[in-house]
Amino acid sequence: MSFENIEWIWKNGKIVPWSEATVHVSAHGLHYGSGVFEGIRCYETEAGQPALFRLNEHLERLQSSAAVYNFKIPYSNDQLAEAICELISVNGFKSCYVRPICYLGSASLGLHPGKCPVEVAIMAWSWAAYLGADGLENGIRATVSPWRKFHSSMMPTTAKACGQYLNSILAVSDAFERGFDEGLLLDQNGRLAEGSGENLFVIKDGKVITNKADDSILMGVTRDAAVEIAKALGFAVETKSLELDDLLNADEAFFTGTAAEVTPIRSVDDQTIGEGKRGAITEKIQKTFFDAVSGRDDRFRKWLHPVVRSVTV
Repeated sequence: MSFENIEWIWKNGKIVPWSEATVHVSAHGLHYGSGVFEGIRCYETEAGQPALFRLNEHLERLQSSAAVYNFKIPYSNDQLAEAICELISVNGFKSCYVRPICYLGSASLGLHPGKCPVEVAIMAWSWAAYLGADGLENGIRATVSPWRKFHSSMMPTTAKACGQYLNSILAVSDAFERGFDEGLLLDQNGRLAEGSGENLFVIKDGKVITNKADDSILMGVTRDAAVEIAKALGFAVETKSLELDDLLNADEAFFTGTAAEVTPIRSVDDQTIGEGKRGAITEKIQKTFFDAVSGRDDRFRKWLHPVVRSVTV
């Protein structure tokens, strides 16, 4: 990931140069993590026009996350969608990762934010496969994190909020330090929750299985897409709480996420999952996903929001 090719940022209603997209040191969000964000992928399509993947669903979740933390984003989803398309256009991207973020600005540093304004910014940059191109093809090595995923009684697990990701930073940092690609968090009851930034799927006897909202997971937009794709391909899909043994004894397993897309898991703590490579069902789901986001599969064209390149700065 590199920010070298970014010239423009959208901030509080206008396009500004990268160097001017700053945050004051007294911002409430900087001190307490009081903000929410989204990750959205834009893909170059077969038609040659970039398209955002499930833009409406991402923006709806952004608004819902803000509502959970009791602040209102001062832009509608239509306005944010227009801003995202404008930003992609002025930066000249064909494919990119988009990060809208809404955070409480400067007015007070009491824990109760009081009259802190809601600041809104959008970044876009080129970002290849989050867990590596090799990971997409051959699978990644995961480890069970010593850190647990917080329960919904502690923080709203269905909100994508800035401060909550300290939990994920601890998990992935520990995994990297021990030579693994990703950390896998258990919930407070010792059941499988999710990766540091991904939802989890296991496959057993031809059935595709993922865990439930009350298993301390973020309800991923890509997770939902993977469920729909699996069903469209004719596979049985089950949603239930998952134990670690369900993963260790699976025939196949994979992560889903905006950044991770559909990434196979080949081992957990050096115990091989299935045949220790991307399985056949995972490969079919993954291929269909990439066909969908590139506009090659008409069944899922509803997920694509075309970017109109008509804006100049």
